[in-house]
Amino acid sequence: MKTAIVIGATGLVGSNLVELLLRDTRFERVRVFARKSTGLKNNKLEEHIVSFDDTESWKRKLTGDVLYSAMGTTLKVAGSKDAQYKIDYTYQYNVAKAAAANNVPEYVLVSSAGSNPDAKIFYSRMKGELERDVKKLPFETIHIIRPGMLGSGRKENRKGEQIGISLMNAISIIPGLGGLKPIAGREVAQAMINATFKQKVGIHSYTMDGVFKLAKLAPVAIH
Repeated sequence: MKTAIVIGATGLVGSNLVELLLRDTRFERVRVFARKSTGLKNNKLEEHIVSFDDTESWKRKLTGDVLYSAMGTTLKVAGSKDAQYKIDYTYQYNVAKAAAANNVPEYVLVSSAGSNPDAKIFYSRMKGELERDVKKLPFETIHIIRPGMLGSGRKENRKGEQIGISLMNAISIIPGLGGLKPIAGREVAQAMINATFKQKVGIHSYTMDGVFKLAKLAPVAIH
């Protein structure tokens, strides 16, 4: 049985991920590092409320079999590009680096479709830089999950995002463009878990349609 480490546990994907991990009998421990509590109560759950700026206070506690990284924010919520970069790149990279130093063998990262370290778009470039740099860390296995637009399920109301979801749903019915359909946070979370048990050793990437297919693999150990 495995011990999972999760960051980003209170977000759309992360909250679904923690719930699924707690139900999955292949995991005996779910070790969450977060700035605030998930509010969940479960014998398998081990919460560490931390400041991600204070690396020394938590880095030695990052032990387990697989690190799931689902942390992220928006420019609007962060307030500036520098603040968003700190959450989406710096915190996630520092956690990955510490986990690799602690000999955690496997890493699963939620990135984004279109991520590219050379992109002109800030968000795509930031995600691409994180992918590029974590691939250099000495994990045995790395899975990069690149979903398209996330579907409904957020607590906050994002009017522009809802318009985008409706548009992408319409486009996705065109033959060959099914992978553009917005994906639910729970599907992304299930894809992250399924990746852990699908392939070993090396770097594996899944984008858009591939994430849908990965999410549809039937879970085999849920109670």
